[in-house]
Amino acid sequence: MQQTTIDGITLSLARPVELALNWIGQDELLRQLLAAWMVLEARDIPFNPRLIGKPGVGKTTLAYAAAKRLNRPVYLFQATMDTRPEDLIVTPVIGPGGTIQYVGSSLVSAMVNGGVLILDEGNRMSEKSWASLAPLLDDRRYVESVITGLRIPAHRDFRIVVTMNEDASTFEIPEYIHSRLQPQIYIDFPEADEELLILKENLPFAEPEILRYVVDFLQQAHARDERYSVRDGINIARYALKMSAVSSSAPREMLATAVERILGDEALPYLS
Repeated sequence: MQQTTIDGITLSLARPVELALNWIGQDELLRQLLAAWMVLEARDIPFNPRLIGKPGVGKTTLAYAAAKRLNRPVYLFQATMDTRPEDLIVTPVIGPGGTIQYVGSSLVSAMVNGGVLILDEGNRMSEKSWASLAPLLDDRRYVESVITGLRIPAHRDFRIVVTMNEDASTFEIPEYIHSRLQPQIYIDFPEADEELLILKENLPFAEPEILRYVVDFLQQAHARDERYSVRDGINIARYALKMSAVSSSAPREMLATAVERILGDEALPYLS
């Protein structure tokens, strides 16, 4: 495990993540995110962009793809309603012989190593947790650990992006944090050709026919403003293929059952 020492206190750091995620289509969104992270000259600082959209539209995938485009290590922190400030920064643990050791979060690890932190579903966190990040999200670019008394500065190459689901807000984001999470980049459902490419990327072993049926299902649902996402489409196609493999039925014949099991009866009218 990597360690670093700051003002005489040793922190154990988290490892970056390697995810099998590929961003397909919507290149303009990728350009917008990379522009937000750009630094024009020595006195400039990067933005802290916010990715907003319905669940399953690819917010985390977009963030990961942009981070890999920068060739930086990527760290992921999954926010929850019980996330505490110490969870975000430094946590004490009991080491060998009963000694106290300090573990830097994925956020601190990204700050120290000049990586990219994806703060997933940030609108699940309380104001107290957001307050601990306020100095990081402005031109101060540091966090303070109450537990260790450390002030931890961010490497110049450190970048952060926050994802937020439109329907998963547990707490209201404080106004002073809103102004620090800019720009806001909205991700909508892909067009039909892009959805087909995403399905092919995730299910390269599937017959083209079943993927076209699933894309048609998704597009009809999008037209009625349903919240079914391409992630749901991948799960529907995958389950239909699995059921077909253990029965004598073709995958197309299993689609209705797959839709019902994944999304419920109310989704069946969108299946042609």
